[in-house]
Amino acid sequence: MLKKFWSKEKKETRRFYLLPGMGGRAYYRKQRRIRIIAVVVGLLVSALFALAMYFMNNQRPR
Repeated sequence: MLKKFWSKEKKETRRFYLLPGMGGRAYYRKQRRIRIIAVVVGLLVSALFALAMYFMNNQRPR
């Protein structure tokens, strides 16, 4: 038990995963991809919302 306490081994290297992509480098790569997609989708939705507000504000009465 003391050996584990003083050991400098990283738990990440000894961890066992059932399926690919559940941890390690693949997990961080997957999280980064999700984060980038979320930012892009957020920017697109906000741009569409701003465009809709712009057109609604600039309509001239006939």
